[in-house]
Amino acid sequence: MKPTETHISTSDEHSITVRGKDLVQDLIGHVSYTEMVYLLIQGRLPSRAEATILDACLVTLAEHGLTLNTLVARFVTSAVPDQSQVAMGASLMTVGDTFVGTMEGCARILQEGVRNGGDARVYCADVVARYRSEKRAVPGFGHRFHKPDDPRSPRLLQVAREAGCKGDFIDLLNVLALEVDSACGRHLTINATGAIAALLSEIGFEADVMRGLAVVSRSGGLVAHISEERKSRSARLIEHLAKEHVIYSDAQTDGK
Repeated sequence: MKPTETHISTSDEHSITVRGKDLVQDLIGHVSYTEMVYLLIQGRLPSRAEATILDACLVTLAEHGLTLNTLVARFVTSAVPDQSQVAMGASLMTVGDTFVGTMEGCARILQEGVRNGGDARVYCADVVARYRSEKRAVPGFGHRFHKPDDPRSPRLLQVAREAGCKGDFIDLLNVLALEVDSACGRHLTINATGAIAALLSEIGFEADVMRGLAVVSRSGGLVAHISEERKSRSARLIEHLAKEHVIYSDAQTDGK
């Protein structure tokens, strides 16, 4: 059988090599975790600007309070208190098109638009019209709580501009935002995942790895929730409230 290749890492009795660099001599104590993530995925160390932008994205998604994602981790921690990886895994399974992982869809729109060139306004209008005809929300826009604007998005875009990124994807995102508002007849915020889609595109990430980066980011926050849950036992309180306020009815539901 013909051997396959990996370009990520290898090791022997005396050394570990990651992307052509000696782990002990070149990486430990010399690069940050953010830089290491970039190296692993992109195959090279990031520039200072790229590291700054990726770090800002990872910081943004790490924590957002008592959401469905973190509550899953707390409930599993309450049920399996000595297996933190089980609670983390359960929570991370909720990262997707509804929560945390929506930058992937927005990035696909932005990357296709920049790749194809042409009139940005026409392209964005066509995108918005297609999503509306399919009765789907344009990914990267709107937020349940942060209105009229998500406070994270302008800060992320500012960080990228100050870092000196080229700005093609950010510019297209802003045009897309104008078209979203025009079609909806009201303002919809660029949410954090929309801004992150543009920033990660600016530093060379393909859309299909962005959800994985969201998982990397959220994992740190979950460790904190699991640690706190072991002390506070908040999941037990939520269970008690559910039993108190969710009322049983034997009435048949539709379709039963």
